[in-house]
Amino acid sequence: MTFEPERLGQSQRDLAAMLKALRKRAGLSGDRLAGRCNMSQSKISRIENGKVRPSLVDVEQILKALDAPPEVVAEVAALARIANTEWRNLRDLRRKGLGTRQAELKALEASSTHMRYFLLSMVTGLLATPEYVRASLAHSPADISKAVAGKLARQTVLYDSSKKFSFILTEQAVRWPVVGALALAEQMDRLSSLTYLPNVRIGVIPVGTSTPTTPLNTFTIYDMSLTTVETTTGSLVLRDSRDIHSYLEAFAGYEQCALFGEQARQKLAEWSAACRS
Repeated sequence: MTFEPERLGQSQRDLAAMLKALRKRAGLSGDRLAGRCNMSQSKISRIENGKVRPSLVDVEQILKALDAPPEVVAEVAALARIANTEWRNLRDLRRKGLGTRQAELKALEASSTHMRYFLLSMVTGLLATPEYVRASLAHSPADISKAVAGKLARQTVLYDSSKKFSFILTEQAVRWPVVGALALAEQMDRLSSLTYLPNVRIGVIPVGTSTPTTPLNTFTIYDMSLTTVETTTGSLVLRDSRDIHSYLEAFAGYEQCALFGEQARQKLAEWSAACRS
């Protein structure tokens, strides 16, 4: 099955209609199908009405219960993966307003318990100084005032002790000259100070450290429900549990290579001193 990136995440209705048609073709009621799948009838109904986005595991269970032929399984599974993957075009995000994007992220952070961030090339807004935040948005042709305010306002979530944050930054992310040398040193000092928060874990991976795989993208994992992957032109939003598990494994691998606690603070102090010199 081929598709345009913009179709990602837009196939939920198609998937719901196809699953409903397959059930009817098999001559099963919603109750009987639910029993075969070990699901509630209400969940089957919500899936078929497009009110719930089924995972690939849900779809596999339904197709198995319907005894669908291999060619149908392949087609529906491909449609399910598209429905569980969303593409967010950077141009569209800018057109809607970067401030709106900050509100979306704030809501996502509010609904999550454990957030994991792998930062390949820049410091995320949650950890950034005001000067760094403004500089990171300076390339945008739109008014950035709301976006800057939104990024800074989101930082209060770090002090919510009911939530857990894990950040891993490469040396490139920490030292990339988004701002001038002295401002960059202040940014490093802020990272160091945040390592003392009991619910925040910040690790750094110095250049030259051997890692299990070569990191290609910045990504964020929200609990076990959603992963976002940043690219040059936009971001992928992944909801399938197997995709999320793959990124959890990658994060765990980088975590084993990172410096934390006093070792991280010593490295940050070394880089900060280099900026000031």
